[in-house]
Amino acid sequence: MDNQKNLLLAVIFSIIVLVGFDFLFNPKKNPQTSTNTETHLNSKDSNSDLPTISKSANLSSSEIKEKRLFFTANRLEGSINLYGATLDDLVLSDYFETIERKKKVRVLEKENSTSPYFLRMGWASTDKNLELPGKDSLWISSKNKISKNEKIVLQWENKNGLKFLRNISFDENFMITVEDEVLNKSEKTIELTNFSYIRRKNHIPENKFFILHEGPLGVFNDTLKEISYDDIEENEIIESSKNGWIGYTDHYWQVAIFPDTEEPFKARFRNLKNSKDSIQIDFINENIKTLESGQKLKIKSYVFAGAKEVPLIDEYIKKLDVNKLDLSVDFGWFYFLTKPLFYALHFLSSLFQNFGIGIIILTIFMRIALFPLANKSFKSMNAMRILTPEIKRIRERYKDDRNKMNQEMFALYRNKKINPAAGCLPILLQIPIFFALYKVLFVSIEMRHAPFFGWIKDLSAPDPTSIFNLFGLIPWDPPLFLTIGIWPILMGLTMFLQQKLNPPPPDPIQAKIFLMLPLIFTFLLATFPSGMVVYWTVNNVLSIGQQYILLKRQKKDNI
Repeated sequence: MDNQKNLLLAVIFSIIVLVGFDFLFNPKKNPQTSTNTETHLNSKDSNSDLPTISKSANLSSSEIKEKRLFFTANRLEGSINLYGATLDDLVLSDYFETIERKKKVRVLEKENSTSPYFLRMGWASTDKNLELPGKDSLWISSKNKISKNEKIVLQWENKNGLKFLRNISFDENFMITVEDEVLNKSEKTIELTNFSYIRRKNHIPENKFFILHEGPLGVFNDTLKEISYDDIEENEIIESSKNGWIGYTDHYWQVAIFPDTEEPFKARFRNLKNSKDSIQIDFINENIKTLESGQKLKIKSYVFAGAKEVPLIDEYIKKLDVNKLDLSVDFGWFYFLTKPLFYALHFLSSLFQNFGIGIIILTIFMRIALFPLANKSFKSMNAMRILTPEIKRIRERYKDDRNKMNQEMFALYRNKKINPAAGCLPILLQIPIFFALYKVLFVSIEMRHAPFFGWIKDLSAPDPTSIFNLFGLIPWDPPLFLTIGIWPILMGLTMFLQQKLNPPPPDPIQAKIFLMLPLIFTFLLATFPSGMVVYWTVNNVLSIGQQYILLKRQKKDNI
């Protein structure tokens, strides 16, 4: 029994320490990408024959040239800056920043904003004298506004007969297809390759929790690589791969670029030294194409810019063969467990048209699945309860002889055919399940702004009520640490009742600590998403009912 209690105590306080770490040591503010350092690829890398991205002089925000082409798609809307054919203005049509639904979620920010976030695609050549479209190049469009489902057609031509065409189309969700075409109308042979990059600057993460990665990432050689800002603070990171992609992920949103090709590419993650708090993610196709006079070259790329909806991402993987795009949803170490839990929760919430009901039903199913183990655990715990007086006598009798005490206690367990560690197994199994479900609830965009019942209008937010203003009766908004809502209180009460059904720890100090845990967890979970608190409360209620039934059954059987 001591082993069981010590294990449980260690697990609980580990959770407290891990969660408390965020409040004691806040991560550094995320630096992101620069506004206007343009990339023109026409110098050679010292280590290869490939062109590299060379930085031109910075411009102030006021010096950024702007001419816009506005568009509306099914779930996207915004504009393209025709200077540089820059995608820097993108809004999600059906997602809003708050439950009041007044302001739509913005994914990309204009280059001249305070927090620019944009992407460009372009061409590079080994010929330094070849004129290529850059950030100041004005692309031509026959329209200044594009209707829904209409393709965007842009073109640019240099003075030597090199013509560039770009067709941009939108699907019914968040995928943007970019088809580039180059026509060589000059009389000489040229060498070209394509590149893309994303830049971001002055970004503050939506969440500071250590359990979720926000920032640069990519898939290289079938492996997801998440890049921290400390990693690229001093040195850039370079990766080479085939069938991969690069991107930038937030809590619920993501912008990613991936080529429709099996050709190798070189990717870079770097902090722009000439633009503070700026991150650039770029890639360049490592295969240089030779384009004879009169020939055409076509390149297709895809841009995902939108919400990280798991079923939609899985659909894109099948449809477009995007390698491991599903890993952009940070399901964590228990991916094999987390994703099935997500789909189970997604099915149940869709079936009952309420995400909170889905959480409750899933919790019930999980308790049923773990019932045989819980039954065995409760039998062991009840047997330990019966033996508590005898254990106390042994402790008192041999308090000065530790070895003799242990011998007598083991002999007691052996004679009564009790395994004191039997109660540990369900706990060990529930730990990964708990963290997996917590991860699902934390990362799932489906829970964002999802209402429950009554005062819970957003399951992804903490319970808005507080006992310190009598749940709204007193016209006073308490500070965050005093916002102890109804659901956290219910969770604490059910946790306390659950403890009362368990045998008390033989150690008085342990008993006092365990008595304090419901209060500690009430304050701790008050800041958690209310969907998580609902799960924990329902789980406690089911555990209480389960323990009560098993205890009655054991008494009936004279166990």
